[in-house]
Amino acid sequence: MSLSLTLALLWLLAANVRAMFPSRDNLWRFAYGMIAIGVPILIGVAVQNGIWMALLVLVMAAWVMRWPVIYLTRWIRRQLG
Repeated sequence: MSLSLTLALLWLLAANVRAMFPSRDNLWRFAYGMIAIGVPILIGVAVQNGIWMALLVLVMAAWVMRWPVIYLTRWIRRQLG
């Protein structure tokens, strides 16, 4: 297994474990940090393992961090129409 896939799996594990505990700001600061860390990892997965593996990791990350994705799609819909 490549280094980027190992980091991606550790990222997913950390996001899942952190989501189990309550937070005052509903985990938004944590989500911003995880997104900032996850983007370079995702690029590394794409470079080392190909675009299909990167898309799989992106889908898994969106599944774990679904609220930022939901708010982003709502914002895009408001901007478009």
